[in-house]
Formats: sequence, C-alpha cells, structure tokens
Amino acid sequence: MADMDLFPLYLTIKVSLIATLFVAVIGIAIAYLLARRDFLGKNFLDALILLPLVLPPTVTGYYLIVFFGKTGIIGKYIYSFTGWSVAFTWQAAVLASIIVAMPFMIKTARAAIESVNIELEKVAYTLGKSEWETMLLVTLPLAKKGILAGIVLSFARATGEFGATLMFAGDIPGKTNTMPIAIYDAVSAGELGTANLLVLILTFVSISILYLTNRLIQGRW
Repeated sequence: MADMDLFPLYLTIKVSLIATLFVAVIGIAIAYLLARRDFLGKNFLDALILLPLVLPPTVTGYYLIVFFGKTGIIGKYIYSFTGWSVAFTWQAAVLASIIVAMPFMIKTARAAIESVNIELEKVAYTLGKSEWETMLLVTLPLAKKGILAGIVLSFARATGEFGATLMFAGDIPGKTNTMPIAIYDAVSAGELGTANLLVLILTFVSISILYLTNRLIQGRW
C-alpha cells in the first residue's frame, strides 16, 4: 500500500485510542453514579446515554453539528473565543466516536459495579475509608473485569464508527477519512482490491477485540 493508503488505518487507531481514553474516564464516573446513587432525573440520564444506540448514526452526527458546529449551540462560543471549529477535523471524529461508544462503556461498567457486594464497601467505611478511597480501593478493583470489557467494546465501537463521523467530520482525504469511510470511498470508486484489503484489516481487528472481550468476561485474564 502507498503511504497515503495507510492514513485511514493510522487515523482510525489514533481516533479510537483517544476516544477510548475519554470514554473510560467519563464512563466509569457516570457508571458509578448510576450504580450507587439515586437522584432526580436518573432514568432520564440513563435514557439519554442509550440514545446513540437507537438513533440512526446520521441523526447522531446531525446533533453533533447542531451542538458543536461552527454556528452550533456550543460550537459558536468555541469559535468566537478561539477562531477554531471542531467540525470537519479529526477531532470531530474523536468526538463522534466518544458519543457512540459511551453507552457500551457505561452499561458494561455499571453492571460490573452493581455486581460488587455493597457490604464490602460498608466494611471499608467502618475502617475509616472515604467513599472516594472505597471506590478506588474496593469497588473498581472488584469490578475490573467488567470495566475492562467495557473499555475493549468501546474501542471496538470507535474503530467501526462511520455514520456520525461522516456527518460531523466529513470525508476529507488525508484528514478525516477513517477506515470505515475509506472502505466506503473505495467501493464507491470501484477500487475493490483496496476495499477488500481494508475490510480484511478491519475484520481482523474486530475479531481480535471480540476475542479479547470474551476472555475478559470469562475471567481467563
């Protein structure tokens, strides 16, 4: 493959890794909140988190434009202060991946945290540990397999993201064309050899990720 042909693979890995980092940090915090707290609007937050799973990806991408586009609800303030717009940049691909991958992280991590015996946390409290210390030293370590599975699934979802990325980041060669977009472009242009190679690479990565997830869930690692 030519150097330029490798760009979609490089960008996909870059976007997926950065997105997964954000998803892991934010997702674990929200998952803990949902698992261990009762508050007004909890069910609404839960539904909002699941929304990207049921909305068409193009609709998710449209919402990203509405909120973070150059004239968007939030994006216009970013542009007025910095002169920069996230739309149609590789960072837009990261944001799109974060949004679509977040439900996988939160639902998986929440289930793992809820499976931890709350009596163990109470014991930590009686030993003088704060809730923060208990979460870090007791809850999260006991829920680590589910959390790791959520991280892996989130990475897989970010790797395969297409619709929202195409809407929000666009299809700019050498700038925003991730692997799924490059495959779409190759098929559209009739370059089936390139499409086949990219599909094989993405399929191999996806199978590896699913295998790793199964190992984590079964507790073999």
